[in-house]
Amino acid sequence: MSESRVVVTVIGPDRIGIVADVATLLAKHSVNILDINQKVMGGDIFAMTMLTDIKKTTVDFAELKRLLEEKGKELGLKMHAQHEDIFKFMHRI
Repeated sequence: MSESRVVVTVIGPDRIGIVADVATLLAKHSVNILDINQKVMGGDIFAMTMLTDIKKTTVDFAELKRLLEEKGKELGLKMHAQHEDIFKFMHRI
């Protein structure tokens, strides 16, 4: 597994522009989105997972996590980032 692959999760009330807001933050710090999966559950709960590549990022992983969590608070969402191997380990069946 690659140390440069990070899973970003986002959950909260649905509204227009969430994907754009998260993608803009990631692009600002040269994070590449490899895959994205999002859905609205129950008509008003937004949930998204993104697989990203941070090889060329302009900030370290800890700072990226902080920036996502801070932006999440600003938008009324829970945003979290973790390395792909940790995510897979925690979500294995």
